[in-house]
Amino acid sequence: MHSVAPPRFTTVGQSVELAPRDPDPDVDSEYSWTVEARPNGSSAVVSDDAVVHFAPDVPGLYRLRLTAPDGERERLVRAFPDVRRTARFELPLPDLPIPHEELESICIMGPFNEQLVGRDRPTYEDGAYVYETKLPPGEHPYGFLLNNDLTEQVRGTLSVPGPRRPRIRLDAEREAGDVLVTADAKAAPDSDYADDELAVEFYIGERAPGALASGEKRVHRVESDGRTVRIPRDEIADARRVHAVAVGERHSIAERVEIRGDDEAGRNRNARTRIHRPNDPPEWAASPTVYEIFVRSFAGETVDTSFIELERRVPYLEWLGVDCVWLTPVLGSPTTHGYHTTNYFETADDLGTRAEFESFVAACHDAGIRVIFDLVINHSSRDHPAFQMSAAGVPEYRDWYVWEEDGETGEAKAQRYFNWERIPNFNFDSLAVRRFLLDVVDEWAGLVDGFRCDVAWGVPHEFWKEVADRVPDDFLLLDETIPRDPAYHEGEFTMHYDTTLYGTLRDIGTGEKPASDVFDALEDAKRVGFPDSAVHLRYVENHDESRYREECGRDALKAAAAATFTLPGAPMMYYGQERGMTEYRGTMRWDDGDEELTTFHRSLCETRDELSVLRDGTVERVEWESDSEAVVAFAREMDAERVVVALNFSERPQSVRIDERIEAEDLVTGRRIPTARRDDGGTHSGTELLVSDVVVVRATGESK
Repeated sequence: MHSVAPPRFTTVGQSVELAPRDPDPDVDSEYSWTVEARPNGSSAVVSDDAVVHFAPDVPGLYRLRLTAPDGERERLVRAFPDVRRTARFELPLPDLPIPHEELESICIMGPFNEQLVGRDRPTYEDGAYVYETKLPPGEHPYGFLLNNDLTEQVRGTLSVPGPRRPRIRLDAEREAGDVLVTADAKAAPDSDYADDELAVEFYIGERAPGALASGEKRVHRVESDGRTVRIPRDEIADARRVHAVAVGERHSIAERVEIRGDDEAGRNRNARTRIHRPNDPPEWAASPTVYEIFVRSFAGETVDTSFIELERRVPYLEWLGVDCVWLTPVLGSPTTHGYHTTNYFETADDLGTRAEFESFVAACHDAGIRVIFDLVINHSSRDHPAFQMSAAGVPEYRDWYVWEEDGETGEAKAQRYFNWERIPNFNFDSLAVRRFLLDVVDEWAGLVDGFRCDVAWGVPHEFWKEVADRVPDDFLLLDETIPRDPAYHEGEFTMHYDTTLYGTLRDIGTGEKPASDVFDALEDAKRVGFPDSAVHLRYVENHDESRYREECGRDALKAAAAATFTLPGAPMMYYGQERGMTEYRGTMRWDDGDEELTTFHRSLCETRDELSVLRDGTVERVEWESDSEAVVAFAREMDAERVVVALNFSERPQSVRIDERIEAEDLVTGRRIPTARRDDGGTHSGTELLVSDVVVVRATGESK
């Protein structure tokens, strides 16, 4: 059964994928798209395929119609002006790490070309390799690959100038039987627009205000302030979803509210109206403490990890104080890491049965711990039977994967990202693939509390939007998108890898950046256009990265971990981080781990759990002075509660002078800390304290 799909928002020059929802691949040929309406001057068309990639050619509104076996559906596509600018990547010969005569080939790779090796090749101009393309304003990481070798590349980040995206939030309330939906639009930090100068465009269901079909009655009106839509209570059944975008130099990520009436026919004025905001995280996932387990390394040296052994260790997770546990893949796979899936509907034989997995989940729930399942659907193992049959040419499986012509041999080759030769990419233009993977989502969504979605950036937005609409309202979707991208918050994911803070904390730990750069990392979310509803996963290491302690040292690790726990978002511990591990996928150090470091991490969990201001409060800069650039201080404030946090990434305790009156108890350790009031009438007034790694203290609120 085809379900209602949201409007799509894009720019000229960027296509959008449109696909049937809940598709039936057995009647693939019965799906067709047509362009019903387009702006003046447009000649945009669609292909004859069931899944289309629609490319608007002029700004404006496009109305497309999908004819499907179960009826017809309309899709609205709003195209804004092209914001891309010419981006020029250069690699001068002096920057080559190998002699020029040893260079047989060179290509460029980055998020802008889906990390595909060999697809785009620079030209040689005046002593440099040059590649030009069009990209939107922002920071664009890239790598020049020498001889197509990922281990031999020159990395960099290209900054494309231009305005960033505004942000918008929708709220809904009941008034005199009607529902009022109000937009709060905020301009980008570098915008020439003030907040109240931004335009707001509302879209009701699949329609824009004023765009009514023949004979359709109006069920809403935009108030004179241009920020509010009024929907009569009697018509809620006809207008359940309200979408909006803020528009300045660019358009924002679209926001959405759902208005749900208990009286489906909309006839009972006394029926209860429920408001749901899909872009908000589930209440339990607004600021949880996450613990990632690299599954097969967790049980110990002499015990093979299984669901039974994991369940036996749930008391440790409960004692540590975590709110949810993310398991690396637990489905059938020939690898220890599990990301090469061979069976999407059965748990791995070495880990145990589905019943044993369900028992582990139940034990976690009994301990108040949610379970996050690693969903790997960008690719499969090349040993999956579907790929084997696709490669062999079996007709009904041939289009399950993306087949391209090999630039060297001219033969067909399955597309892979990076150098992932053993995990070919699924083809989401295939209805059979979409049906198969939606069944995978349905199989596991009813058992666990959320999905961490592997290589989320490699899966089309259209598919993720359908996934988000299929899972329960209290289900968490966490994306692995590197670098993070606010487009994945538009009706898709509510929690995102914070790649910006991760990189900043690494650079602070190695001494390449001052500790005060954490403020710039926090502001980056606003600069790139993440709305306030987005939850950011704050981490210092994971299963794909080297251990922080190995790169930066134990002292810096304590400060970095403390930063993730004292800043807004969802702090994450990677298994063994709290035990002082240095091997990134090594066996958990149960017997010889760092006990003091474990106690430290447990104290961070307890402190965050006890102080709601650390989860929900605002972040404010405070005036501080120190002789070390490895020190930073800030305040968290909510209602009448204010705490001050000081972090020290260096190997030695540092004296920090804070321009606040504070209590002398460190809320992390519970110990009294030595402080001294200094007030010489000049710049040296305030409270002086000694910080080893982190200090969290209450501000008294008294005058300085």
